[in-house]
Amino acid sequence: MLKIENLNAGVEETKILNGINLTVKPGEVHAIMGPNGSGKSTLSSVIAGSDDYEVTSGSVSFYGDDLLSLDPDERAHKGVFLSFQYPVEIPGISVSNFIKAAITEKRKKIGLKPISAKELLSKMREKMALLNIKPGYLSRNMNEGFSGGEKKRNEIFQMAMLEPKLSILDETDSGLDIDALKTVAAGVNKLKNEENATIIITHYQRLLDYIIPDFVHVLHNGRIIKSGGKELAKELELNGYDWITKEADKKWGC
Repeated sequence: MLKIENLNAGVEETKILNGINLTVKPGEVHAIMGPNGSGKSTLSSVIAGSDDYEVTSGSVSFYGDDLLSLDPDERAHKGVFLSFQYPVEIPGISVSNFIKAAITEKRKKIGLKPISAKELLSKMREKMALLNIKPGYLSRNMNEGFSGGEKKRNEIFQMAMLEPKLSILDETDSGLDIDALKTVAAGVNKLKNEENATIIITHYQRLLDYIIPDFVHVLHNGRIIKSGGKELAKELELNGYDWITKEADKKWGC
């Protein structure tokens, strides 16, 4: 599905990613962990197509297509979804209209007829029930006046409606209380199948108690310095990052 080879990227003269290699297959959940400033959010933004970062070398392919040659909207239409760490408010546009526009545009790009109003409403209600979203939510302006938990739920609701092939959750657990965390995690788990994949970017192991990763990768100074199974996340929770980052700094001379 996704194959990243020797990816290097940064902002102006500042290098942030230093040779990332990562392969994600359908049906897999990958967790990317690491201390602040390690490049986690940069990696998600580069995959999604943010123009804040410049890719200086390497490649990113998605089902064999060169992802780096595509605009962000083209990547989204091919099935790449990014859940933002800090979702933006969009005054004057209701949640339902935003979702309708996104689905209409996606269907148009892949050659499908527009979804009917009845089918769209039915699907919205189904996904709202999945995420325990209250009635009246669809008429609210996009993220305007939403609590932190509501904004994160809204991101997962969009993911549920758009049904992407690859979902990147950038610190979705940030600012969530335990009840909201469980609800969001339950939604992600219910949406998982053998045809899609998820990349979870997080500082902490607690989210991974509810969304069990197949692989955990530790990012430091723009490099994946260690990969393992779910046990690696628990080890990081117990011992922190110092033991592993110090070893990496010695190896790469940082």
